This record gives sequence, C-alpha cells and structure tokens, in this order.
Amino acid sequence: MPVNSFETYPMSWKPAWNKERPLYQSLARRLEEDIRSGALLPGTKLPPQRELADFLDINVSTVSQAFRICSDKGLLTSVTGSGTFVAYDAMTNLSLAPDGTEPLIELASMMPETIAVDGVVASLQSMLAEEKAPSFFQYGCSSAAWRRLAALDLLRRAGAVGEHGAVTAANGGQNAIVASLLALCRPGDRLGVDPLVYSGLKQAARLLGVRLVPVTQEQGEMSADGVRYAVQNHQIKGLYVVPDFQNPTAHVMSEQGRRTIAQIAEDEGLFIIEDGVARLMAADPLPTIQSLAPERTFFILSLSKVLLPTLRMAYILCPPAYAGTLQDIVQSLHLSQSELLAELTARLLVSGAAEALIAARREGAARRNAIAEEILQGYTLLGSSECLSRWLVLPEGLTGTQAEAEARRRGVAVYGDAHFAVGPASRQHGLRLAVTAPDDDDELAAGLRRLKAMLDDWRP
Repeated sequence: MPVNSFETYPMSWKPAWNKERPLYQSLARRLEEDIRSGALLPGTKLPPQRELADFLDINVSTVSQAFRICSDKGLLTSVTGSGTFVAYDAMTNLSLAPDGTEPLIELASMMPETIAVDGVVASLQSMLAEEKAPSFFQYGCSSAAWRRLAALDLLRRAGAVGEHGAVTAANGGQNAIVASLLALCRPGDRLGVDPLVYSGLKQAARLLGVRLVPVTQEQGEMSADGVRYAVQNHQIKGLYVVPDFQNPTAHVMSEQGRRTIAQIAEDEGLFIIEDGVARLMAADPLPTIQSLAPERTFFILSLSKVLLPTLRMAYILCPPAYAGTLQDIVQSLHLSQSELLAELTARLLVSGAAEALIAARREGAARRNAIAEEILQGYTLLGSSECLSRWLVLPEGLTGTQAEAEARRRGVAVYGDAHFAVGPASRQHGLRLAVTAPDDDDELAAGLRRLKAMLDDWRP
C-alpha cells in the first residue's frame, strides 16, 4: 500500500479493484462497470491520473491506458486544463451496439456537417464575461429592438420584404411551422402540398387536425392547373412550399413557378407558408415567393441547418395583420427562443460571423456532394452542390421501403419516399441521402459505396 492510504482523502472515485492482469484492461472494466451501475454519474470529475495511480499503487501509464479505452468508447471526456469527466452521454454510448454490431452510418437525419466554431465560442465567452451576463439566463422577453432589426436585415438579404414589426422569432423551424399553422388554420382546414413533403410538416398537420392535399405537379413543382383543381375540388385554404432545395426531392422551383404560385394565391385568396430552411445555402437564389405576394405569405427562415443546430432559431416574416396573433401564439406556446441563444444569434448576425459560417456550410456541402456524385455515377441523383441532402431515384420495381430496409441491413440509415408521401397517388420511389450527416468524408463515402453495391445487386 502507498504511504498515503487516502482513507479520508476526498476522491470522486476509489475503485474496489482486484488487479487482474493486464492491469489497464481490468481497471477499464471496473470504470465501465461503475459508470453502468450508476456509482459514477455523468459529469463526475475523475481524480487526476497521477493521484489515482498513487492511490491504487500502480504506474500512471496504467491509469492513462484505462482512461483511453473508456474514452474511445465514449464514456469519458477530457477538458484541457480541467481534467477528465464521465461523459454526459455515457449511458447512451454503453447501450450502442450491445451485440457487437457496428453502428449505422447516418444518412437519414438532416444534420449539418460539424464545422469550426472558433468565432462562435469567442462571442459566447465575451457575452459571459459581461456585467449583464446573468440576464442571459433569465426568461427571454424578445424585446431588444436591435435583435429584431438584425433579423429583418437577414430576412431582406434572404430575399424577403417586410416591416420591423412583422418579424417573430421562434424556437427553430419546426416550431415556426406549428405557430404559422395555428395562426392560419383551424382543425379540418386543408393545405395544398407537394406529393412528397417534409415529414415534420406531416407531423404538425396531424397534431393540429389540418388535412394535407397533394397538388399535381409538372416538372417537379406544383402546376397552375393542379393548384386550381385542389381549390375547386378539395377547398384548400393555402399552400406550403419549399421553393429552394425542396425537402426531400432537392428541387429548386423555377422563377416562373414562383410567380405562378404567387398569382394563383392572389386570384384564389390562398395563404402561403414558404419554408426557407435551406434558402441561405443558395449562392445566387431566385426571388422568394414572399417577395411576389407579401400580403399572403408567411416566410420562415430557420438557422439550424445553415448556421448551427444549437441555435434553434427561426424567424417568421408575416403580413402585418397577423403579427400580433403570431406573437401571441409563440409566447403562449413557449415556442420563443432562450435569451442566451437569441442574444448570441443576433451578435453573430451583426458581427458578420454568420456569413463565415454560411460560407463554411456551402464549402462543406459542395465537397460532400462531389463525393456523392462520383460514387453514385450511373444513377439518378437529384439536387446540386448546394444541397444538404440529395434525392436518389430508385430503379424500376424497387420501392423506397424495400431500399430503406435493405440499406439498414447493410449498415446505412436512410429514409425512403414513404416518410414524405402525402395521399395514395403514385409517386417517384427514392431515398433521401443526407450527405452532410456523416461524421466525416470517409464515413460518407463508405455509406454511399454500400448503397451503390445495393443498387448494383438489385435485380427486378
């Protein structure tokens, strides 16, 4: 035993350990077991390695090796200058692949690529060092005029037109959609949509009792005749559209298509919800529908995909007549943003840091899309280098449901057309490939090669 027995010394972990060899492996097992049992809770700071080695009467290298094993499993996290901690997601990581199988390569969920955030960290550190820092941890009142002006400036740069008082901030794009539907619809109302539409809209409509009606298309976008038919035969009250990089098909609506939608909305008295989820990814965007029909359009510009997911910020620009109602809905349903993140977002916008983040997103998307196009040569891959996801058209006879299941069997998570389909009408079978979701380019390439092998092996 060491001279200092540490019997009364305050250590967060004093493992009961029988020193089976090899020592580092048995110590790693003990650490994993104590995390699994709850003896060590997430966030617990472990003793310094040298101190623990002294307590256990072993070499510090043995402790280092044991910690490294557990770190590789995602059980520990290290903070330079602060020490080693039990990871907050340790229990989740313990439950992953318990049978030894490899985790799925993620190409299903629309997650943006991880990028450098040095400027964001610097802004946040500056905020927390200010005298008013405690106020950032209170309930948000969203009353700061300069924040609203920053939001309006961003909306204008995105191609929308409106007034200062018509901007409402919501806690992410999905919440903005819910708030807009509540402002515009009543249970039983009908909303015209693309035959393949964002699954989050389907969930929101189901929750609120709004019925979705698929509108007939021409060349991948709503046709004038299709909208008029839906008005006359299904009594739709409005339209939900994603003109830029439509989710899931990645289609960019033509300028004529945008003008047609705006004109029909005026003629038929329809409202429009224009979702600009990826609008800022376009280097040379076409006009927004909102700019063509501002009195009829709710324009949603969300920032999670194009800036940072943690911001959970979306701005809604609505006709002035709806501004008060929309603000009341957001506040009453607690869909507004946290004070800390609202302040951080506004600072990123006015400082120019947001532009650097968007540029990094565009660069990363172009690189990821080039990989997808190279590997999937010979197959129809809709979308462009600016897209966060691509639409893979499946061979004749292969359904999205079948392809999704087979891809999972091969270790790749994707979403087939059934996740996005509205109504029983025939549709194009395909897979949405979230090219920015994998951890790195190599993982993306590995997942795409598995999908290509699946398509190569397909025989009708």
